[in-house]
Amino acid sequence: MSHAEVWVIAAAAVFGIGLYSLLIASHLLRQLIAIKVMGSAIFLVLVVAAGPIDGALDGLPKALVLTGIVIAISAIAFALALLVRLAEVTGSTSLEDEADDDR
Repeated sequence: MSHAEVWVIAAAAVFGIGLYSLLIASHLLRQLIAIKVMGSAIFLVLVVAAGPIDGALDGLPKALVLTGIVIAISAIAFALALLVRLAEVTGSTSLEDEADDDR
């Protein structure tokens, strides 16, 4: 098994952990962290897929991944701001309906 295959398997495991956490967690901050973990696994696969071609590394895929990381960080910051605002307005950090609890 090559090094690339090991990294892809590791990325698949990390993505699976993120997906499991996304499906299980009811707290929005935990769901946001799970999405971030899944995105990191995708970035890992993209870096591994951009391996050496004819002995030389291509810098373009790595630059695109770096751009994706910057965009992901800004999207996470925006989502955190929305989450803080949701907590201020509703007093809750989950999207569960409280009317169902009263029945």
